[in-house]
Amino acid sequence: METLPRKNPIHDLIPSPGDWDIRIRIRIHIHILSQDQDTPHHPLPNFNWETTEPLLLRPFKPKYHLTMALSTIPISELIPMDNTYKERMALRGSLLKEYPDVVLGVHDETDPRIRRAVGELYGFIMGTYLPARYPTMFSLSGTKSVVLQNKVLGKTYPVDMEEGMSVLRALESLGQTVDEEFLILLPEKTQDAGGEERYFLAAYTAYFPSGFDTRTKLGLRLSAIHDPVPGYKEKLERSMDRFFARVEVGKVVARVNWSITTETGLFAAFGGVHGSAAAGKEEIEPGMLDVDSTVVRCERQTLHRLPRSKALVFAFHTYTYPLQTIKEEGLGEELATAIDGLKAGNVPGMHWYKRVSVWGEAVKHFLRN
Repeated sequence: METLPRKNPIHDLIPSPGDWDIRIRIRIHIHILSQDQDTPHHPLPNFNWETTEPLLLRPFKPKYHLTMALSTIPISELIPMDNTYKERMALRGSLLKEYPDVVLGVHDETDPRIRRAVGELYGFIMGTYLPARYPTMFSLSGTKSVVLQNKVLGKTYPVDMEEGMSVLRALESLGQTVDEEFLILLPEKTQDAGGEERYFLAAYTAYFPSGFDTRTKLGLRLSAIHDPVPGYKEKLERSMDRFFARVEVGKVVARVNWSITTETGLFAAFGGVHGSAAAGKEEIEPGMLDVDSTVVRCERQTLHRLPRSKALVFAFHTYTYPLQTIKEEGLGEELATAIDGLKAGNVPGMHWYKRVSVWGEAVKHFLRN
């Protein structure tokens, strides 16, 4: 009765609803979605999100050098899950109600390229990746159509971006299902004089931006998006443009950055993360730091290309670690040295950009005493 070859490990993770027609339709759906996309090869059938601690990222270096600093990861590790999932999804729901035009954005809803790219990402995440990687959290079911069941939140979503679904609605569903930010990049329709593609931000779902309002970046090239970053134009712009144009389908690259924030929550779209030398100093004196509201903020960033639309997906997951925790781990001196290293590397302006002039001395005093 079953005619599809059992080559895909996803098949063994799909619960049988007792309806053979639906079971076959689910398998056909997965088979089609996974034809052009590298299948997650490492399902976690016994994964318990409630007992899984967040990743511990400690990317501190004695000197800060502005580089891409990329590593390759398997696509199975694209989206991490941990015991903060339910709490942070609740926060994302609140942010959607309060700031809908900030957390979601589309450059041009009439552009068919953008619709294809968002639809492809949506179908892969909702219809293939989540039920395959995390079957204890997500499953596929249905009577007349296949849907994704979120077992943790008790929600269901279509596994495809249906004909009547808007691009914004698809982005909303993604952002309300996974604790991950997605920025979709497309090449401009005309190449520059050198024949190289230049990518621009076409659409996004981003609830935890680090110090910038993502909607102001819509339609901008990579170079314009990174314009506030000191040293980017001189040290990274050309190599980044070339790298983005050459990312191959099936390859996922990752990097981690870090900063320190004071009195700033996960939603930091309106500032509090970045600064500049021109902005002057509002220095926190040693001993006056509010340690409880001071955290190390890390982004685990990934980049991969969608196989059919050829769009690039820049994604990131934000982690915050209390400063007290870093000190208790015995990493106080290491972090303090890294703070000094922001001014000693190849882009001294990073010291100002990360607002070290505001919190630096107070944080180092706490870490070293």
